[in-house]
Amino acid sequence: MKLAFIGLGVIGYPVAGHLSRAGYNITVFNRTPGKAAKWVSEYSGTSAPTPAAAADNADVIFTCVGNDDDLREVVTSDNGVLTTLKAGAILVDHTTASAEVATELAAMLKERDACFIDAPVSGGQQGAESGQLTVMCGGDQSGFDTISPLVQTYAKQVTLMGPAGAGQLTKMVNQICIAGLIQSLAEGVQFAQNAGLDVEQVFDVIGNGAAQSWQMDNRYQTMNDDQYEHGFAVDWMRKDLAICLNEARKNGSHLPVAALVDQFYSEVQKMGGGRWDTSSLLKRLLRF
Repeated sequence: MKLAFIGLGVIGYPVAGHLSRAGYNITVFNRTPGKAAKWVSEYSGTSAPTPAAAADNADVIFTCVGNDDDLREVVTSDNGVLTTLKAGAILVDHTTASAEVATELAAMLKERDACFIDAPVSGGQQGAESGQLTVMCGGDQSGFDTISPLVQTYAKQVTLMGPAGAGQLTKMVNQICIAGLIQSLAEGVQFAQNAGLDVEQVFDVIGNGAAQSWQMDNRYQTMNDDQYEHGFAVDWMRKDLAICLNEARKNGSHLPVAALVDQFYSEVQKMGGGRWDTSSLLKRLLRF
């Protein structure tokens, strides 16, 4: 099976590496050629100068880029995947994007007797590097069954949520829930600090109770230590929340907490924290 991987960012780079280590024949493309050259020097595979060249004769093409516009660019441009896509190929998109672009591209690929699976991930850079991502998919069952063994080389769970777009909608739920969790955790850490408690002891205790979460387990310590140069960037979270809020307007959902936390993240950006980890909501609180 010949694979292509387009987009070697903090998620794509290690994910493509897991596929290479699993023995798959893989060709990579990255907008910055030096990143692709670095990947090739570290793993077994080749690089291509364009998405079209990477996807040429590929059975499965993976994309992991920044947003809707980036995704459309690598798929539909003059040097995009569609120019060399073969019948029967499957495009697996790990970008966190809108459900709209997922259904749009699924229709395009279906016209060419190919398959599109929207497959956003949760777990961040840490999950990608350790091969412990959670992958939520939208698309046809047959395409999902084909790509599932590939995805399992870097995921602890991969689930088909429904037709095209369902994976992206599920990722929106994930981000909505996370936004409130991080703000609550920031408030809890600040309260413990101001109360003169031993923060580590507090979270060791409550982390074994009903308040436990992934964010608590993995972020309370770095928050307490004022460390934010890691993890999922505020800029990307704001992009994701914008997608959530836009979709909510379409389906009639009310997201007051997500909207408020999005405003808080805009303040973090103004503090110069666009590339800080999302847990930097605590840094905003400590200004007051």
